[in-house]
Amino acid sequence: MAKSFDLIVIGAGPGGYVAAIRAAQLGLSVACVEREHLGGICLNWGCIPTKAMLRSSEVFHLMHRAKEFGLKAEGIDYDLDAVVKRSRGVAKQLSGGIGHLFKKNKITTIMGEAKLAGTGRVTVTTDKGEETYEAGNVVVATGARARDLPGLEADGKRVWNYKTALQPPHMPKKLLVIGSGAIGIEFASFYNTLGADTTVVEVMDRILPVEDEEISKFAKKQFEKQGMTILQKAIVQELDRQDDRVVAKIESKGKAESYEFDTVISAVGIVGNVEGLGLEEAGVKVEKSHVVVDEYCRTGVEGVYAIGDIAGAPWLAHKASHEGVMVAELIAGRNDVHPVRPESIAGCTYCYPQVASVGLTEAQARDAGHDIKVGHFPFIGNGKAIALGEPEGMVKTVFDKATGELLGAHMVGAEVTELIQGYVVGRQLETTEEDLAHTVFPHPTLSEMMHESVLDADGRAIHY
Repeated sequence: MAKSFDLIVIGAGPGGYVAAIRAAQLGLSVACVEREHLGGICLNWGCIPTKAMLRSSEVFHLMHRAKEFGLKAEGIDYDLDAVVKRSRGVAKQLSGGIGHLFKKNKITTIMGEAKLAGTGRVTVTTDKGEETYEAGNVVVATGARARDLPGLEADGKRVWNYKTALQPPHMPKKLLVIGSGAIGIEFASFYNTLGADTTVVEVMDRILPVEDEEISKFAKKQFEKQGMTILQKAIVQELDRQDDRVVAKIESKGKAESYEFDTVISAVGIVGNVEGLGLEEAGVKVEKSHVVVDEYCRTGVEGVYAIGDIAGAPWLAHKASHEGVMVAELIAGRNDVHPVRPESIAGCTYCYPQVASVGLTEAQARDAGHDIKVGHFPFIGNGKAIALGEPEGMVKTVFDKATGELLGAHMVGAEVTELIQGYVVGRQLETTEEDLAHTVFPHPTLSEMMHESVLDADGRAIHY
């Protein structure tokens, strides 16, 4: 007889493992199937190890600025192998922590490849063979992987995807990064800071294309000041791979030219891991490598849910985790479950300078028909930013003129990935411009810029 659970979660990434834990907390019997690592791509090959590496490059950058702070540092250098080793150690520590949480919450961990096998049944192929399990509910949380474009496929030698970039076989001297979304820009920032001559190619008319246009332009100027070459509205047509270099044919401004690099990182988006799961056979609708779901992550097939990257944009770990909680509570019969609001989920890019945003850009707000007010405040007007030696940056807020609703907030500069949550909470609580204006922000902090940007929307910023 097949072993039975209230819930089987397929995938132990930031969506799947959180769904499993929350369901167990609510008294459900839970199994989680994972084919590779607890924690998924995010913890093992994405969010966490990249931040560990970026922290190393940030410290390296600050060491070179020691004189600005009245300090002396000589013979500054780095050990790339040691940087990578630290990054992998951080990922390993956190992956082990999830295993501990599963044991604590009495979650059954099954290592193998899962497939839907009819109503309430899941088969798992393990190294011991195939086993069948039963469950009243199934949550598919298999995530996504790097997209490969024809001719630009990663080979792990001279052309890398994110996995190779996290365990590089060599330090790039002349680097091409294809794609300027969060993944591409973070790797460009890391390797550029360590001394790689870095070129970024973006097919859209600006880098970080999902961000507000002003923020994208500001970030571009900062990257160029750091020595990066940025090619916008450009396409990498082909890569000629050789033993010691790659010749890239790049079309820009209507003209195609060839450039030599020793390393290429391809960061051109992701595709959902939908293959081999038996989704379509079970009646689950799949479009463009993503599962079609409603606002509660229901697939339309009774008892089958999909969360996280496989369920579509925004492709963010924190969105996946929140969906995991929502679905677990829905399955457990809670009557206070609210759908996740994508427009109130922050996006963060951990380059130097950092970029963070939530809600509508200025252009999106206008296109949606809002009569808007916009506030700005520069880092150069903030005492804490100057004391930190980080005077380059900006905070921008967008409000509906009639209602005072905070439509969007956009930031570029030091530690903005930590600051953005203030505006996220504001949107969640439906805070108005007036509420924010009357809020007392502590001094001296970077957060004061958030207040000043709100005040500036009415032309009453104090310090600039």
